[in-house]
Amino acid sequence: MATIFSKIIAGEIPSYKVAENESFYAFLDINPLVKGHTLVVPKREVDYLFDLNDDEVAAIHVFAKSVAKAIRKVIPCKKVGEAVIGLEVPHAHIHLIPIQKESDMLFSNPKLKLSDEEFTQIADAIRSAWEADNTL
Repeated sequence: MATIFSKIIAGEIPSYKVAENESFYAFLDINPLVKGHTLVVPKREVDYLFDLNDDEVAAIHVFAKSVAKAIRKVIPCKKVGEAVIGLEVPHAHIHLIPIQKESDMLFSNPKLKLSDEEFTQIADAIRSAWEADNTL
């Protein structure tokens, strides 16, 4: 059975997409810790990040790096943190979280409640920054 992330990638469930290539898809977390909290997932459905082959593990991190650069251009932050937890959805994913301090990455923190308009505005800005740096 397809995961919720596979359904998002297939367009069966809407998302706030920020970047996509032939192998990976990045979209805003709908329960963000901070504005700009983004998920990066492989299009190939794999439960555990380290079950990806070596080339895929390297490639997802290179893709995540390009997304993190775009996030940093749009969201004021000191750095973009990366977390791999992956217990909530059985589909490998990386959390990219704009941070001012380490505690911004605590998943026990309250989640933000953003409007559709806010999500759309953030996604559009990150996508535009990503596309500007990743044109063919």
